[in-house]
Amino acid sequence: MAPVSRPRPPWVYRTVVALLRPLVSLITRPRRWRGAEHLPDGPFVVVANHLSVFDPFTLVHFLVDNGVYPRVLAKESLWRFPVVGWVVRQVRAVPVHRETAGAAAALEAAEQALAEGDAVLLYPEGTTTQDPDLWPMTAKTGAARLALRTGATVVPVAQWGAHRVIPPIGTGFRPFPPTPSDVVAGPPVDLGDLLDRADDPAAWQEATDRIMRRITEQLAQIRGEQPPATPFVRRPHRG
Repeated sequence: MAPVSRPRPPWVYRTVVALLRPLVSLITRPRRWRGAEHLPDGPFVVVANHLSVFDPFTLVHFLVDNGVYPRVLAKESLWRFPVVGWVVRQVRAVPVHRETAGAAAALEAAEQALAEGDAVLLYPEGTTTQDPDLWPMTAKTGAARLALRTGATVVPVAQWGAHRVIPPIGTGFRPFPPTPSDVVAGPPVDLGDLLDRADDPAAWQEATDRIMRRITEQLAQIRGEQPPATPFVRRPHRG
């Protein structure tokens, strides 16, 4: 898509970042965050694996450190809480009604955000991973559809470490001792040959497979381990 200057983030967004950044910095040490050279100017799509409810903080911290205040696609239940709901509205997050027909509205809002010059952050898996060894699962096609419909650059990010602060399933917050944190952005995923098939479900799936393959490869490099040959098949969202 044509280059567009990113707009200035709302003051609430900048204030929340200023308040939370010192806390995240204390909790995540050492921070092996790299790949910022792959973040383009203007609008783009950030896609990442989802380990824990804590990893959005580390990922947004990485992006903000590099001048990117992303519009985040998040589960719509956050909008129901009095204080959190007000914050997510003010930072212009995009609600996703998971497992419903209303999920398509989130893609339309994300398209508009890109058209306005914002970067958009979403998790293709749609929820924290259910894989027993925390590898990325099979994903939904929303990120691919957004990329093919807009032509936006897709930057894959692999994360590791946030699950030690807040486990992926269950409760608990373990801020100390500090937890090593890896956030690694890779080169954009090449989807150029699929752009003329933006309405083809087969192209959506091919693009999704490429995106998840890249994220998994980057995570394997971080972990120094071999990922499973076949991704874990995600179960329907549990309310």
